[in-house]
Order: sequence, then structure tokens, then C-alpha cells
Amino acid sequence: MGYKVLAINPGSTSTKIALYDDERPLLEVTLRHKTEEIAQFPDIINQLDWRRGLILTALREKEFDIKQLAAVIGRGGLIRPIPAGVYEVNSRMRYDLRNAQMKHACNLGGLLAAQIAHMAGVKAYIADPPVVDEMDDAARITGMPMCPRKPIFHALNQKAIARLHCGRMGWTYEESNLIVAHMGGGISVAAHKQGRIVDVNNALDGDGPFAPDRAGSIPSSELIKVCFSGQYTREELLKFVSSKGGLVAYLGTNSVMEVMGRIAEGDQRAQKVLDAMCYNIAKQIGAMAAALSGRVDGILLTGGIAYNEPVTDYLRDRCGFIAPVTVYPGENELEALVANALVVLRGSVEPKVYA
Repeated sequence: MGYKVLAINPGSTSTKIALYDDERPLLEVTLRHKTEEIAQFPDIINQLDWRRGLILTALREKEFDIKQLAAVIGRGGLIRPIPAGVYEVNSRMRYDLRNAQMKHACNLGGLLAAQIAHMAGVKAYIADPPVVDEMDDAARITGMPMCPRKPIFHALNQKAIARLHCGRMGWTYEESNLIVAHMGGGISVAAHKQGRIVDVNNALDGDGPFAPDRAGSIPSSELIKVCFSGQYTREELLKFVSSKGGLVAYLGTNSVMEVMGRIAEGDQRAQKVLDAMCYNIAKQIGAMAAALSGRVDGILLTGGIAYNEPVTDYLRDRCGFIAPVTVYPGENELEALVANALVVLRGSVEPKVYA
């Protein structure tokens, strides 16, 4: 009998769950949430009991008894900055998840894990949340002291893909230098230096390449002019930055596949905007090469956009001179969560304490 682990990954319009017996997947389900269902809740945190009920119903329909679980692990939320690793969900973390200043569905991950784990009589964990902070001090400082750089990024997938690549190459992650570009709705490009992410952009609402629905870095003076133009509210501008920028702002869609279809039909504007996005990703990869002093063992491209060969071919052509480019398409977040739970259950890693 192996360790049975339930992994939970809540997103804005879905809740993904996976049930594993050791490394063997038993069940993977995407519970999709309609806009009208989400709209009935005044805030994301109010969706907690509803989503828990959906998860438990899905497990019952598959005739799985949660008492068989050895652990439950959820996607980490936007809590205080912490080093990478596996953390047991404790009362302090639950409080911070419920009261997080930044609102995102990932804040439900640890709370859902804790509630279901309590029902099953086991422990709950999170791993490598989006607020993992291992940045060098020099990477935090900007030209305005009141506006430091903050890492908010795809830490779970970044770390998992980096370790996977090192394992396949026969390397040790803690002795390797890698650049990992996660390309999804947001795009994060990180410098992994001997086991630490020493520099990375804020892929939610901060800086870096523009993405399918995020604005990325914006010329400061132009943004200030827009802010004081009187045409937009504070909330509208925040949405432009975090969910209505990038491809959405230019082309009205966050689907790279749709953009590729338009290009195939001769849409030159779509081609120009997609090329610009890829150009900005390539520039960010180059910047991370400088952060690693040019000593780069490999460049890894991951996330949903990595399924699109024209994008990965562009980046390989632009950045291949830095180091070999390897593509690992997809998010693989549920698998990464389970892997983190298993190393704790097997005693290979001691879970960290969130304090």
C-alpha cells in the first residue's frame, strides 16, 4: 500500500484536483465554475465552503473514502514572502490566507487542504507558493525606494521543472544555474542559481514581459499620464495591469492558439503583437543570463504557451546562444504538489514552519 495524496489547485474559473497512490495517478478532475456561479459570491474567500463541497462530491462519485488519505496538499496562496519548500498548514497560515491583501483563488488552496485533511484525520501542506522569495538584495531595489520589486510568480512549476530537468541531465539542482520561463496567462522568467531563485519578475501585476492578459513592464511617465487622465478608475487600471492587458488589450483574447489562428489567416496585427510578446520574453531571458553572470547551464520553457512551436522556436532562435533551450510544455502543478507531499511523507524532507 502506497501513500494516497489529494492535491488541490484552485483557479479563478475552475478547481483542479488529483488523487495519487504514490506516483501513480488514480484520478484527475477539473471542476469548472460558470461565471454566474462565481458571481453569487461577494469575495473569493466566500467560495471556500462551496468549493469544498464540490471536491468532496467528486470524490464520493468516484467512490473514494477520504479516510484512506495520507495527506492533502493545496496550491499555496498570496501570503507573506517565504523561502521555497513544503509547509504544513497551521493556524497562522490559515489566518493569512483568509485575510490576504491580494485576492486570488490560489488563496483557497491551503484552506481547502486544511479542511479536508481535518475531516480525513491527516495533515495538510502547501508547497512553493507564488510568493516564494529567495531574491538577491540587489534585485529588489528600484529607482524609487517606495516601489521595491516583489517576486510573485509560478514558483511551484518553476521549481518542479528545474528539478525535473536536472534529474534528467544527471545534475544536482543545488549545483546548477538555470533560466526558467513559465508562459501562461502571466509570464515569469527566473534565474535559478544553485538552488535559489535569485531574480524573477512579478508576473501578476508588476513587471517583466507582457503576457496574454497582463501588462508587464510599462513606461512610467506614460502610466502616470493615464492614471491622472480622468478616463479610468483605480480598479479599472489595476485590471488593465493584472487581467486585461497584454494580448487581451491589443487583440481582445488571451488565447495564444486563437492568435495563431488569426496569423494563419493573414492577420498582420496579430503577428506583430505576438512577435512583440516573444521579443519581450527573450529580452527577459537575456536579463536573467546577466543575473547569472553568463554562467547558464540551460534555458527551460514551460507553461501552456510552450505547446506553441512558433513561440518556442522564436525563443530558441533568439536565446540559444546563451545556453541549450529545452521545452517542457504544460503546468504540471498537481503532479508537482503530489511530489512535494511524498517527500515529506517518506521522511526525505522535513516540512517547514510558517511563522
